[in-house]
Amino acid sequence: MNGKATPTRTRLERGRSALGPALELVHTGRAPTRAVLTSELGVTRATAGAVAAELEALGLIRVDSRPGAGAGSQGRPSHRLAVDEAGPVALAAQVHADGFRVALVGLGGRIVATAAGRSVVEADPAQVLGECVAAGEALLREEGRRCVGAGLAVPSAVAEPEGTAFNPVHIAWPSGAPVQQIFTERVRAIGIGGPVFTGNDVNLAALAEHRHGAGRGADNLLCVATGHRGVGGALVLGGRLHTGSSGLALEVGHLAVNPEGRPCYCGGRGCLDVETDPLAFLTEAGREPGPETSLLQQAASLVRAGRAEPAVRSATHRLIDRLGLGLAGLVNILSPDRIILGGLHRELLEADPDRLRAVVADRSLWGRSSAVPVLGCTLDHNSLVGAGEVAWQPVLDDPLGALTG
Repeated sequence: MNGKATPTRTRLERGRSALGPALELVHTGRAPTRAVLTSELGVTRATAGAVAAELEALGLIRVDSRPGAGAGSQGRPSHRLAVDEAGPVALAAQVHADGFRVALVGLGGRIVATAAGRSVVEADPAQVLGECVAAGEALLREEGRRCVGAGLAVPSAVAEPEGTAFNPVHIAWPSGAPVQQIFTERVRAIGIGGPVFTGNDVNLAALAEHRHGAGRGADNLLCVATGHRGVGGALVLGGRLHTGSSGLALEVGHLAVNPEGRPCYCGGRGCLDVETDPLAFLTEAGREPGPETSLLQQAASLVRAGRAEPAVRSATHRLIDRLGLGLAGLVNILSPDRIILGGLHRELLEADPDRLRAVVADRSLWGRSSAVPVLGCTLDHNSLVGAGEVAWQPVLDDPLGALTG
């Protein structure tokens, strides 16, 4: 050995800083081929090849060396790139008013395996979080996958950086419950040494939809969604999730949309939180909630199946009008370039899209001249996918350091 670096090693060293950006491009589907990767990174073809080979060696992506030329392409076809479906996963958990769900989430926002549990969330968060992690441990054992970290989605504002649940009104936890600390302790107890994160469920849903779903390509994305109870909102600005100075931004559930409406937990009256959530819809439609399925499932099924029933149709229209009024106010303040709706709100949009969009346009200063697209979320279990995203983020930032450091 003469101590001189080989050309391949030189290219790889030059492209080492490109590993993270390259992985994120493949992760979000923006670099389906090596040629696109070369262009997006602004590097030579040889350097892009070395970067792709390194990511493949780490078990993160696959490089297809037997590609077919794409339609309209010229010259030699480029190798195709995709996430490695047999690669590592993140453990994701979501707690909601009716229980919890856990999943193993791979790169590309893929849910590899999932499981749900319990129907009552007790006042002690340690109990349900322990059950979440135990269920996740079982999935990891069944799938035999390496775990890069863990993320938790909760139906509460989460104060940053301490990770405490701030005023979780729809579950029995006390305000200020140290959910990040508890979740981290449970995750460490099963041998996961990677990073652990906790966030609000709608914030994480918005992050997932922005990277992999209905929000892809939007610079300023507003997400409004019903969970199993209540209404949450999230904002992506310039491609980044906006949580404010302490993680508590965009509590849209407490916009008043019906001055004569129901009392709200915040002390106000007629807020989105109590006027457009699943319980509000069931009440408006004259239905008593049953114990057999979650409130969200009951309300969504009723919207889909009861459109010909006058009481259900009337309730649908009333909730659409209230939701549209709230969205118009948010458009006036935030001027997003896209709105996505999740949970029951997606069902309301699908039930009568013209009515909802007309209300938003009519009550919005900007909507009359330039209508803001209003779309339904497209990902199944998007809060879980988002919880996986935050667990994957250190790997996306520095693949080599996160996996070999």
